[in-house]
Amino acid sequence: MQREEHVLIEMRKGECHDENEMGVITVNIKYRLADAMKSCMKTTSVENITVKQIVETCGVSRQSFYRNFIDKYDLINWYFDCLLDQSFKEMGKGESIREGLIKKFQYIKEEKLFFTAGFKGDEQNNLKEHDFIMIYEFYCGLIREKTGAPPEIKVRKLLEMYCIASVYMTIQWLIKGMKESEEELADLMIDAMPPMLHSLFRNINIL
Repeated sequence: MQREEHVLIEMRKGECHDENEMGVITVNIKYRLADAMKSCMKTTSVENITVKQIVETCGVSRQSFYRNFIDKYDLINWYFDCLLDQSFKEMGKGESIREGLIKKFQYIKEEKLFFTAGFKGDEQNNLKEHDFIMIYEFYCGLIREKTGAPPEIKVRKLLEMYCIASVYMTIQWLIKGMKESEEELADLMIDAMPPMLHSLFRNINIL
């Protein structure tokens, strides 16, 4: 993972639900910009949406946009981070991987237009790569927290392959009409888990 991407992820942690006054104002502007992005997506592909179009739809200045985001892809990724925060924040604290996955798929389904457009992008900083990085880092962090040690090399390799496949299947589910229920997709994701990961997750009580 590139260092710049890791720094951005660390900076975002906690941003979705900042309780101080300035934090609330900042998060409110970010959500307004995300809503404007969603409106733009109804008529324009992500690749062709401009920052000018987003801020005019939102009714804020370009300076406000760039105080909060690097570019439009950073905005999409931030909104996805908030989704993951809502989906996985209780995992390992009494909530299982299955429950977290179901929540994630429910949020994606509710925001179908936004994430269909976001996952189609192939530009640098795209959502597919970002989703992979976020869930891979999340699982690595959870393993480290539960075991007191970072995952060994073989586990990291299996986890990397599993996360790539999970992102692919999530995108396929989304763009092909979400024929399986959220629960069915979560069960498929768990069934596809390599035995070594499955055993590890059971041992640390998240499966």
